[in-house]
Amino acid sequence: MEDIEAEGRLLDAAEVLFYGHGVQAVGMDRIRAASGVSLKRLYQCFASKEELVEAYLRRRDRRWRGALATRVAAEQSAADRPLAVFDWLEEWFGEPDFRGCAFLNAFGEMGAGSAAVADAVRDHKAEVRGYLLGLVRDAGAADPEALADQLAVIVDGAITTAAVTGAPGAAGRARSAAAVVLAAAGVTGGNTEGRERSRGKRNRATG
Repeated sequence: MEDIEAEGRLLDAAEVLFYGHGVQAVGMDRIRAASGVSLKRLYQCFASKEELVEAYLRRRDRRWRGALATRVAAEQSAADRPLAVFDWLEEWFGEPDFRGCAFLNAFGEMGAGSAAVADAVRDHKAEVRGYLLGLVRDAGAADPEALADQLAVIVDGAITTAAVTGAPGAAGRARSAAAVVLAAAGVTGGNTEGRERSRGKRNRATG
């Protein structure tokens, strides 16, 4: 088995197990069993559990932001894209394996004792904030730096609320709050089709 294949299988197993059960609850032997990679090869790829957790978070960051950006880019108007973030969040919150923010979860378990994990979490949050900054700048917002900070807090609040309550509707309430701060900054999108389409898709799936 090539190293790239082994690393991919290990990270796939880590993503499912760490996100679904928590970092501390999952040992390296369980990762080995789920991945089908030998323990020797596991430690050749990742010398420690901390290294594996960091790699899992770094890959999840790229995938998470990529999925978000793909959904948001479907909006033709720059003014509609900031609110499309919350439409995507609502879709994500409705997935059966949703367990909240993987980064905050990992930070709560390992952030105090692992600089590498803490850095991966902070880097993710900075990248998300930077992405939001780009969206509001493109939309012509007044004071985009402050607006990006506000939206980042609303996004994190929505994720945490949805995880605790199990209610995907937290995204809709966050969307309404975001619309208020966006309007105050001079950004008023007019497209509500994305949100209605998301609702209809979920109603068909659960109704």
